[in-house]
Amino acid sequence: MNILLDTHMAIWALLDSPRLTPKAKQFITDPDNTIYYSVVSVWEVLLKHSAHPDRMDLSADIFSESCKAAGFVPLELRDKHVLAARTFPPDVHGHKDPFDRLLLAQAKSENMSFLTHDRRLSNDPEKCIILQ
Repeated sequence: MNILLDTHMAIWALLDSPRLTPKAKQFITDPDNTIYYSVVSVWEVLLKHSAHPDRMDLSADIFSESCKAAGFVPLELRDKHVLAARTFPPDVHGHKDPFDRLLLAQAKSENMSFLTHDRRLSNDPEKCIILQ
């Protein structure tokens, strides 16, 4: 299975956080799964680390390098991903987070599953979300 990690899931996996559920760990470590991280997540980490380095443990450089070292595959942002985001209502699944919108659009347009713990995304009608 091809799985795109939500930003927080990638961070939790890299930091071996106790917030990462055993089921999420199983998805990430299953050798039959290909795990992707998005350039959108690198951008999100960059912005959040710049604004609040005390609350974001990883810089964008370290996040990106660590994802590659963990064997996660980078997913670039393409026009089709941005255009796919327009199919969502303005407050997709209860919130307007542009990072979540783009990550979800990437997963859908690339026929991937999207691993997240964000319950606001649990009503996805296309069922590409794996909620952990």
